[in-house]
Amino acid sequence: MASLFRRPNTLPTAQDALPGRSTPMPVPARHEVLGTSLTPPFGEGIETAVFGLGCFWGVEQEFWQLPGVVSTAAGYAAGFTPNPTYEEVCTGRTGHAEVVLVAFDPSRLRYEDLLRVFWEHHDPTQGMRQGNDQGTQYRSVVLVADEQQRLAAEASRDAYQAAMTAAGYGAITTTIEPLGDFFYAEAYHQQYLRKNPNGYCPIHATGVRLPDGFEATPLQYVD
Repeated sequence: MASLFRRPNTLPTAQDALPGRSTPMPVPARHEVLGTSLTPPFGEGIETAVFGLGCFWGVEQEFWQLPGVVSTAAGYAAGFTPNPTYEEVCTGRTGHAEVVLVAFDPSRLRYEDLLRVFWEHHDPTQGMRQGNDQGTQYRSVVLVADEQQRLAAEASRDAYQAAMTAAGYGAITTTIEPLGDFFYAEAYHQQYLRKNPNGYCPIHATGVRLPDGFEATPLQYVD
């Protein structure tokens, strides 16, 4: 999904945003990889997290590999336009970022574990872009569901900023915002890299890790 074309780098106002529509995007009932529901309810005790870190194809794959993740979905959030299409998001006139919704079992996987994956799988200093993907839809954002998530996100941001500064990087541009509406992306975006294993969606990781003290145990990916 890399784009060599420059897109708007300024977010629209609510008044200038595209009107969208009242009808939700139709999506598959089941997750292509995990075989679980793609939409709520996800089961008793299951929590959700939403992250934007550039092209959602590649990062969705990073999350669905984690033990304890029940479901993932590509979508749009943090903007104004209800139920936008991908083409509308690409205009920069919806205000939305490309995001991934992660449903996870907190008895097996902590929200802090997801934050580690978030920070370590993109460059959070690039503003309205990731690599060649330029525009507001590719901005770095953590969308928090409650105060506990907000505090954890802010603590991880501060710890990662210290690590990035030590590695010679500049200021983190990631925003931490309350989660509003999450809109599912079109069916062909869901688990895209499973359906299209040769699809192009690079991960722009910096190689910088969160301090070891932030997390008690290292993550192990599963097939």
